[in-house]
Amino acid sequence: MKKEALDAAKAAFVTESECIKEMAEYFDEAAYSKAAELLKNAERIGATGCGHSGILCRHFAHLMCCIEQPAKFISPAEAVHGGTGYLQKGDVCLFASRGGRTAELLPIMEICKRKGVSIIAVTENEDSPIARGADVVLHQHVNRETDRYNCQGTTSSTSLGVIFHVLQTILIEETGFKNEQFALIHPGGAVGERLNNK
Repeated sequence: MKKEALDAAKAAFVTESECIKEMAEYFDEAAYSKAAELLKNAERIGATGCGHSGILCRHFAHLMCCIEQPAKFISPAEAVHGGTGYLQKGDVCLFASRGGRTAELLPIMEICKRKGVSIIAVTENEDSPIARGADVVLHQHVNRETDRYNCQGTTSSTSLGVIFHVLQTILIEETGFKNEQFALIHPGGAVGERLNNK
């Protein structure tokens, strides 16, 4: 391995760990409380984003399903071709866009508004179209990406994942979710074996 590569690898750990520590300073109790309330009371949860944000939205949908809050990733490409039919009045759709200007998401926001679907935005840009169109905004803090060009979706993916983990952690407490429920829906793998052997 080149010395430059080794130095960059070590620096990546520092960059991402510092980002997570700094994120705590941006924790907005009122915003997270409102987001949690919307998610808790929704019959269905949608999540949408492009690129790395979209990949992390799939993770968010799975996190919600794991605590029995029915959720689905809505592909931006499919959303405007009928995919938003999944969402009904009173549901929630989470939009993830670091810059808050992802063009593919704007028509989906309009559909959600017309259908009476509440919108949670996760973005670094609180003065963006996606933030302005949301019912609640969760601030995404990113210090810098780990690559030398500060371009790849590395630290920003970690930051988004942490926000989603925090939301799930809050909802477990707010809904009173029990491990016995998880054992029923997660019989597979080492986790399922551990849960169901108790």
